[in-house]
Amino acid sequence: MRIGVVAVQGAFAEHINMLHALDNEGLPVRLLQELTNLDALIIPGGESTSISQLMEVYQLTNRIVEMANQGLPIFGTCAGMILLANNIPDSSVKPLGLMQITVRRNAFGRQVDSFESDLSIPILGEKPFPGVFIRAPIVEYVNSKVEVLTTLSDGTIAAARQNQLLVTAFHPELTDDTRFHNFFLDIIKGKK
Repeated sequence: MRIGVVAVQGAFAEHINMLHALDNEGLPVRLLQELTNLDALIIPGGESTSISQLMEVYQLTNRIVEMANQGLPIFGTCAGMILLANNIPDSSVKPLGLMQITVRRNAFGRQVDSFESDLSIPILGEKPFPGVFIRAPIVEYVNSKVEVLTTLSDGTIAAARQNQLLVTAFHPELTDDTRFHNFFLDIIKGKK
């Protein structure tokens, strides 16, 4: 499969490497014409303000929204989750407005407050998933169209899905565990 990864800033290379390890074509997307003939798109973690502004500069924003509305599967990790949201209180970041979620940026604090946590994610099996949280956001609200996939021990939502859209507050691309990317591949294939 041909999966684009928005490559204007952030952890795009790690997503591309994981897609290649899973025998898929991971393609960097920086320009509008690179959004063609894709089976799916990943918006990586990084700095959400920078990614949002660069997506506007390179005229990617409107086309990504159009493609999502036409059914393109999109996976957003960390900053990607922020951008897919329809509401980001107290933020200058302009979200894409594709998922019915409210997201709070940097919910756990600064870079020094980053952490790792084993997550129970039933859709991935019984083995805990290694969640890498770096200046992570949280989902504060989901509507009835959104399926919560995992929470932290205090109930904080860390991953969710709405139809063909998938988001995580953590960085699965920074681990050796391919299960979350495999789950996204199954969404693309229509198996999940």
